[in-house]
Amino acid sequence: MERIVIKPQGVCSRTMTIDYEGNKIVHAEVEGGCRGNLQGICRLIEGMDVSEVIKRLEGVQCHGGTSCPDQLAKGLKQLVK
Repeated sequence: MERIVIKPQGVCSRTMTIDYEGNKIVHAEVEGGCRGNLQGICRLIEGMDVSEVIKRLEGVQCHGGTSCPDQLAKGLKQLVK
């Protein structure tokens, strides 16, 4: 299992820690932001393919043209390069 720590920009959350194996997300945690919503997102993406998470969350907007889900998708793009 490997881990990526994402430092989102322009949103309330401070860090996003994603554990993954191959192309599957095993576990996800977010510090800061809207706790309930982000816990829900983390639970929903566990077990999903990284590319599917990116496809579903990229472009979601909240503040200033981005959002926590969008920042998560941007961070996960590092894994598919």
